Amino acid sequence: MHPAQPVAPTWDPRQYLHHSGHRTRPFLDLLARIPRLPAQDRPARIADLGCGPGNVTVLLADRWTDAHITGFDLSPEMLERAEKDWAGTTRGGGRLDFRQADAAHWTPDEPYDLIVSNAALQWVPDHPRSFAAWIDGLRPGGTLAFQVPGNFTAPSHVLLGELCETPEWRSRLGGRARRRVPVLDPDEYLARLADLGCETDVWETTYRHVLQGEDPVLDWVKGTALRPVLTTLGDDRKAVDHFLAQYRALLREAYPPGPHGTVFPFRRIFAVARKKP
Repeated sequence: MHPAQPVAPTWDPRQYLHHSGHRTRPFLDLLARIPRLPAQDRPARIADLGCGPGNVTVLLADRWTDAHITGFDLSPEMLERAEKDWAGTTRGGGRLDFRQADAAHWTPDEPYDLIVSNAALQWVPDHPRSFAAWIDGLRPGGTLAFQVPGNFTAPSHVLLGELCETPEWRSRLGGRARRRVPVLDPDEYLARLADLGCETDVWETTYRHVLQGEDPVLDWVKGTALRPVLTTLGDDRKAVDHFLAQYRALLREAYPPGPHGTVFPFRRIFAVARKKP
């Protein structure tokens, strides 16, 4: 059997939203550090790169009630859910819409006051190379703000990568677990953004999510890290069930339940870069 060609993961908005409360927390922390936007006598223009199902995009509309906000995502499944739930949502006369775009190639086609991305750029190889174009597309005093997972050395990811590389799965799944990801260390993000002349605020946080239910860590990664694997296995239900059984056993040992639930440490990296006025 020859290794399968790389395929873009198919996203499941319902699965992703299973842990929406925990997934939203980092975005709220990012949102709290975004400075005042340059828009004064006009509505702000905002882009959300990798908007997913739109559940955090609408939080931008809650803060900037008169803004024109566009969520961009490559996944048709995510955009369909976002448009169903949130398109046309108004807050104080604002406008919220969604468009398909690949963040790997997206460049601003008009001046923006804020470009924001929540847990999406880890799927974009060489995304730091886009910083210059994104900053250039901001109005003076505008902001680029993003957060990305920094937990790729955690057991959830390491065990997934090791399982995919076992003799049983290597020919079919080798490389699918994305063990090498394009996320930089915080100091590297700070340097890249400061070199572009931005006032830069970079930090990291490790959350201790307390998850409930049976095999909650497996349920979490089904919405994110497991998507390339599940997409590759496709409709082969027997293979999917067999792989998940093996991975489930590994996760149960790595993340045993406690008296209050299963503790799932999750490191995230944040950056807020303000273009000079």
